[in-house]
Amino acid sequence: MRKLTAHMYTTLDGRAEFPKYPGSSTPSNKPDPAFIEMWIDRYDAVDTLLFGRRAYDDQAVYWPSSARKPSDPKFVRDFSQWKDGVQKIVFSHYLTKTAWQNSRIVKGDLTQIVARLRRERGKDMILEGGPLLTQQFLQRGLIDDLRILMFPVILGSGKNWFGAMLNQQTLKLRSAKGLKGGELLLHYEMIR
Repeated sequence: MRKLTAHMYTTLDGRAEFPKYPGSSTPSNKPDPAFIEMWIDRYDAVDTLLFGRRAYDDQAVYWPSSARKPSDPKFVRDFSQWKDGVQKIVFSHYLTKTAWQNSRIVKGDLTQIVARLRRERGKDMILEGGPLLTQQFLQRGLIDDLRILMFPVILGSGKNWFGAMLNQQTLKLRSAKGLKGGELLLHYEMIR
C-alpha cells in the first residue's frame, strides 16, 4: 500500500510560515540538508503530490520547468523537472481546471479519495497542502508519517498547523537532525 507523508515547514509555535532569521535568506547553488532529505533522497520513492487549492496555485506558478531560468541552480532545475513529472492531486471545491502537467482536481470525501489513491498503482505520496487540509488529513488518520522542518523562530501569528485537534495523535520519532541555521529536521511516524 502506498504511504502518505505530510510535509510541514513550521515555526517553533506551530505556524505555517517561512520566516526570516539570520542565515535564512543566504542563496546557495547547492541544496541544504533539509531539502536533500525531504525531497532529493525521496525522488525515487514518491510519484504523487497532494495539494489544497492555494498551495497548488502558488506552486503551479513557481515550480514548473517553464518558470526556470538557466541561472537557477541545477538542483532547483532538477526539482522542477521532478515536480513536472509526478502526479499532482488538487483537493478543491472551486478549481475547475489546471494548467500544470500531470495535475487533476478531486472533490468529495477525503477518506474515500485517499483510500482510492492508496489502491492505485504507484509509489508513495507527499501531502504538500496547507494547515487546513493537513488538519483534515490528521483528524481522519490519513497520514502515515510527518517530515517537519522547524525554524528557530516564535512567530505568534499566521495559520497554525495543528489547530483544534479532535483527538490525541501519538507519534514515534524516526529521526531528528539539527541544522547549521538552528533549524530542526524531524521525521515522525504516526502510531495507530
